[in-house]
Amino acid sequence: MSDVIIIGYGPAGVSASLYALRSGLDVVLVGKDSGALEKAHMIENYYGLEKPLAGSELFAVGKRQAQSLGAHIVDDEVTDLYFDGNMFVATGLAGEYRGRACIMATGSARKKQPLPKMAELEGHGVSYCAICDAFFYRGKNVAVLGAGEYALHECKELLNIAGSVTLLTNGAEVTAEFPETVKIEKRPLKALLGEGQLAGAVFMDESEIKLDGLFVALGSASAMDLARKAGAAFENGNVVLDKNFMTTVPGLFAAGDCTGGTLQVAVAVGEGAIAGLAAIKYLRETREG
Repeated sequence: MSDVIIIGYGPAGVSASLYALRSGLDVVLVGKDSGALEKAHMIENYYGLEKPLAGSELFAVGKRQAQSLGAHIVDDEVTDLYFDGNMFVATGLAGEYRGRACIMATGSARKKQPLPKMAELEGHGVSYCAICDAFFYRGKNVAVLGAGEYALHECKELLNIAGSVTLLTNGAEVTAEFPETVKIEKRPLKALLGEGQLAGAVFMDESEIKLDGLFVALGSASAMDLARKAGAAFENGNVVLDKNFMTTVPGLFAAGDCTGGTLQVAVAVGEGAIAGLAAIKYLRETREG
């Protein structure tokens, strides 16, 4: 249990943690990896760097900086996020983390490539949250789009409710161990089917599968996935944020590449600072209230 849970320990997450830690708050930083920063060969366009620095090195320096100020750093993949009425609860593959405020700084989900019709069928058979929407598919045929641990988590949520659960990997190799009750379909997908309501999907070989629901769980849970699970509002496919990067859920913030826009370290650090300061203010006001 902490004052602030920060999901993601890249530039935005660490920047937010520095402000929160220096204000005396207890901070838990939960992250899976270094994300896009790891792929940056040399960073030169960042204030204060006399010499180019590899992205992986900058990432390591940031984690050490947060740790030196007292951050509790956990290596874990967060799959769920919700507010229980008192605390935000982030559920990972290795544990559960609770905090009075939460900052999502998971980076951008660059590898998510929606299928034709996916966007228009969101909310009409296409979902991003099994815990939120499984109830609507009692006894029905559903599928999960994905191939890893996040997809496994969503399948497990659906198995006790849906009539059948199929894993659609869209050509990707399975990287988690799925229950035998989950049918695994590895063929590449061409598009989704349905007018106004999901009816199924068509594979590249033109064969079809009938579906009542499709739960998207590609890669790891992104900030947008977690925001949906926590009940934050969306507009035109983007999470609604105020000037301090707080969502419509009080105490839930988003910062960095996950908010879209200019995907640069400098921007992520700035947004993290704003979100960190706003979280401090939010916690002080709620404590006084």
